[in-house]
Amino acid sequence: MEFTTEFLIFASIIIFLSALVQATIGFGFPMIATPLLAMVTDIKTAVIYVAIPTLVLNLSVLIIEGNFLQTIKRFYPLALMAMIGSAIGTQILIYSNSEIFKFLLAISIIFYLFSQKISFEMPWVRSKQNLATIVFGLSAGIIGGLTNVMALVLIIYSLESRQTKKEIIQSTNLCFMFGKIIQIVIFLYHGSFTQEILEISLYNILIVGICLIIGFNLRKKIDSDNYFKFIKVFLFLMAIALILQTIF
Repeated sequence: MEFTTEFLIFASIIIFLSALVQATIGFGFPMIATPLLAMVTDIKTAVIYVAIPTLVLNLSVLIIEGNFLQTIKRFYPLALMAMIGSAIGTQILIYSNSEIFKFLLAISIIFYLFSQKISFEMPWVRSKQNLATIVFGLSAGIIGGLTNVMALVLIIYSLESRQTKKEIIQSTNLCFMFGKIIQIVIFLYHGSFTQEILEISLYNILIVGICLIIGFNLRKKIDSDNYFKFIKVFLFLMAIALILQTIF
């Protein structure tokens, strides 16, 4: 796995912009970086390329949000389901093509967003929390392992669970972190991480650090009402991007 100078420059720009988005709104880094990088390489390489920076970013966001141990205690069942799902999805990714899964995911997101207009809801998410945790946790993990876009499923779960802005950031990042840990372990087992990838990851972590400082200051200026409106628009735009990438 060798990277050209042009790719590294392009990837650095993508890493910066994607990390800035996640640092600002609490999620979005792998969901933006992976499809864009996959435009110039294959999906597996894109997932591997952003794996370590994603893990560092998730952990950093959780620490910045505070109450780290309480977050683990509250959301670990969802995170464990996401970890199991991520292990399954990563194994599938190693041996198959995941483009079709991105397309199906995009369609599901668009359906969910438009269903809001016709007062369609999923009350079972709140009334049957254990079932919802298993269904959404495993689904998010499998999709995250395949496409690196776990956040889309988790956001739907968070919105239906009536989580606050802080809770959404905490739960999604904890699930990302658990899922990314097992994904990195599996990639290491299969020899997918080269010395070059590890060296580049250290450089990307520096970029992530800069974005955390900028993004955290920006996040404090976004109120809750605008935050929820923003993530719905964000979901829609990413769904369209996933469809376009699959088609073209």
